[in-house]
Amino acid sequence: MVWEEIVAFLEILLFPGFLFLIALALFYEWVDRKFFAKLQNRYGPLYTGPSGILQPLADFVKLLSKEDIIPKAADKFMFNSAPIFLLSLPLLALFLIPIADLTAVISFEGDLIFLMFLFTLVAVTVFIAGWSSVSRFSSVGGVRAGFQLLGYEIPMCLVMIGPAIVAKTLSISEIAGWQASNTAWFIWLQPLGFAIFVLCLLAELEWIPFDIPEAETEIVAGWMTEFGGPKLALIRLGKDVELLLAASLITSLFLGGPNSLWMIPPIVFFLLKTTCAVILLTTLRALFARFRIDQMIAGAWKYLLPLAILQIIIVQLGLAR
Repeated sequence: MVWEEIVAFLEILLFPGFLFLIALALFYEWVDRKFFAKLQNRYGPLYTGPSGILQPLADFVKLLSKEDIIPKAADKFMFNSAPIFLLSLPLLALFLIPIADLTAVISFEGDLIFLMFLFTLVAVTVFIAGWSSVSRFSSVGGVRAGFQLLGYEIPMCLVMIGPAIVAKTLSISEIAGWQASNTAWFIWLQPLGFAIFVLCLLAELEWIPFDIPEAETEIVAGWMTEFGGPKLALIRLGKDVELLLAASLITSLFLGGPNSLWMIPPIVFFLLKTTCAVILLTTLRALFARFRIDQMIAGAWKYLLPLAILQIIIVQLGLAR
């Protein structure tokens, strides 16, 4: 009994726990910045650590040391709480993802629905963060985040259900296990769903072309304008963790999860697949220019939603045969 408690403590704190996930999130920020720079013929992070690999950590520590300023008119409770939620929600969601093996730290039937709920809470928290700042730029950014949520949330949830229908389970771990046992990845079985899911994740991450809520050329930093110091450090770290969550979801739902081949540890496959997912998201970010909020919503409802419904119909017809 004592040994089981020790193992559970290590899973929560060390591997694949908080410390491992935060370190991996900072590493993927470096991968994103470095690869994005190469696509733009720049160097990217260079001096802090080998090839600048410690630059995300240095940025985090630097922000922690800066002055924490709260706008006089802001809703102080919501303003102070938002950065904590923006970090804790994606961290909690990562415990539903199978990382070290085909069973996640937290796994139950229906955890896929719970993860969708956590994704929605992150977007709602962004809206609250912008609105509670009582700043014209932050308020516009928060409202944009709310409208953007209306555009991408339904298509994203629909295509996440596609693998669940085939695997006959709403457990992320069991969906990954189904792909391992059937030696078939859903990226090949449901390529349309994969493409829609990647586009919706760009909107969830507020990455180009969907960085509308924090468009620096239009509204300074959008909903983040009034945040600085430790609060901005938590928000940026939360964004890194959300990037890791997005890459992990691509891996678990469409790339077979961390299933091991040729006696290679599952964590190695997980790291390889999630790194490829980050590079894919970064490449798409470098290829496009920012949409307007009306273009984003119209495109999501006119194209992404019908295609997501079509994907579900194709999956059902395939199972009926």
